[in-house]
Amino acid sequence: MRLVIADCQVDYAGRLAAHLPMATRLILLKADGSVSVHADDRAYKPLNWMSPPCTLTIEAAPAAEEPSAPAFDEIWRVVNKAGEELRISIAGVHTDVEVELGPDPGLIKDGVEAHLQELLAVQVHTLGEGWQLVRREYPTAIGPVDLLCRDRHGASVAVEIKRRGEIDGVEQLTRYLELLNRDPLLAPVSGVFAAQEIKPQARTLAQDRGIRCVVLDYDALRGMDDPTLRLF
Repeated sequence: MRLVIADCQVDYAGRLAAHLPMATRLILLKADGSVSVHADDRAYKPLNWMSPPCTLTIEAAPAAEEPSAPAFDEIWRVVNKAGEELRISIAGVHTDVEVELGPDPGLIKDGVEAHLQELLAVQVHTLGEGWQLVRREYPTAIGPVDLLCRDRHGASVAVEIKRRGEIDGVEQLTRYLELLNRDPLLAPVSGVFAAQEIKPQARTLAQDRGIRCVVLDYDALRGMDDPTLRLF
């Protein structure tokens, strides 16, 4: 990655035209070929940018035609395959740093559905006393059910797990239940919709379809919730 802080003017020519007057800005050139121009605000969002694939050419700036016009040192032309152009006119460079970042391992999110499924599989008693896990990712013709369990009476229960429970999740579980209940070895199969947060509309739809809703406490599942520290 190359980071350049420079006094520059930026012009974009493509599906529309845009102009950024002279100011001090941060220019990011990433290994993927993208180029973006940032101000000292707007968080991560650039003022203007060019997504890859694109090519960058740097040329000496022509002499100013008028004495009052800004004097540029270089012109950076960033052109994509559609012929759109981001032209950055550099008047002076304050900082120019290039760093090889190497491959990024990616963002590891805590509390995603896979973690919830793993934790709930080994603590299936959270859903009911005497419950037993039959299988994680139980296969069906339209995709795997997160958990297939048996309650204390031996009845089959399909559990759909979401971080945030919304209507789409209830619809998904409904489709699974329709298929599972066609299997005489499993039927009757009831459903549990489990999530860290369940939207009111999703809860209403689930209850209307006879699906039980369970709100999951992620910290408790991880053993990080100390009941002695609770006020109530």
